[in-house]
Amino acid sequence: MLDIADELTRWAEEGRAFAVATVVAVGGSAPRGPGAALAVDSGGTVIGSVSGGCVEGAVYDLCVQALQDGATVVERFGYSDEDAFAVGLTCGGVLDIMITPVGADAPVREVFRAALSAAAAGEPRALARVVRGPADLLGRALLVRPDGSYEGSYDSGAPELDRTAAAEARALLDAGRTGTLDLSEDGTHCPGGLTLLVESNVPPPRMIVFGAIDFAAALVRAGKFLGYHVTVCDARPVFATRARFPEADDLVVDWPHRYLRDTATDGRTVLCVLTHDAKFDIPLLEQALRMPVAFVGAMGSRRTHADRDRRLREVGLNDAELARLRSPIGLDLGARTPEETALSIVAEIVATRNGGTGVPLTDSGTPIHRDGPRRNPAAPANPANPAKSVEAA
Repeated sequence: MLDIADELTRWAEEGRAFAVATVVAVGGSAPRGPGAALAVDSGGTVIGSVSGGCVEGAVYDLCVQALQDGATVVERFGYSDEDAFAVGLTCGGVLDIMITPVGADAPVREVFRAALSAAAAGEPRALARVVRGPADLLGRALLVRPDGSYEGSYDSGAPELDRTAAAEARALLDAGRTGTLDLSEDGTHCPGGLTLLVESNVPPPRMIVFGAIDFAAALVRAGKFLGYHVTVCDARPVFATRARFPEADDLVVDWPHRYLRDTATDGRTVLCVLTHDAKFDIPLLEQALRMPVAFVGAMGSRRTHADRDRRLREVGLNDAELARLRSPIGLDLGARTPEETALSIVAEIVATRNGGTGVPLTDSGTPIHRDGPRRNPAAPANPANPAKSVEAA
């Protein structure tokens, strides 16, 4: 739902009644993930999407019905073997979608309004809604802050349920993840327990590009396209200029290792080292490979990588730390131009993040859409595997 926060905030401020359909679970090859939403107001206006078109019409009708009867429901949509043109997902997937009416007197209206306002303002919050459990709790919500405090309640007679849910939701918020979590019967005092959909709204993940070279300009554009907050850092002020990097969110003139030491990073941050100079690379990578970031990659030929590996071992990095280094950076696309190389780099970042193999789907034999991130089974123990490279020295 938070993916359409800007428009829904306006609807809430105008006092409109609306119904929100949210993807709460997916199976197989489904086009949208948990948290994707479609909303319909009392005048029939629709925003958002839950399936890329497969089941939008049926979900629209359910939203209209929910506005009329005030009931929250969860519906399943899947492929029909008898009739591929029936309501369903012809790609073979399954979507569970929760439809929640948000009228003037809806129990969740104030929590929704606070969640939408926070999302529109870019404030980190987790919206935790009941998607499986007793009928009277279905759709109820908590809004959880980064410090663990929260507003809203599932059941005023069971504050321990709210506290347990808030603690679990906070963990997903800290990781910047959206997904479902199950609470046991013991922790909820509900027969069979509860399932929550936790939607995390967090600032965009960071991409820090070290080295203000022509390849970096293309990588900035690719990173912005993927939704990263992109910083370019270089110790040379003549290169790190706004004229050369108009699309970067931040430009920093500083020694790379010093900037990395002093800036904020987290488990979603990706570091792309394009400096191609040992006096910058070695102190930077010595620090980067010991940080809990999502991705560390460095540009260079195989000869450059071998020399870099030797130097990093000399400063004390061990095998486990060096195994985190993606070098030479990028997937083997036969890239030549800065734009092609940027594509190969972000392709490797996406594959690493989502557990992709990096091989053509034609040859992979694996599901196109995965249930969740997993380790890339084809990733080499030695990141200098000769099957992977794009840059020349």
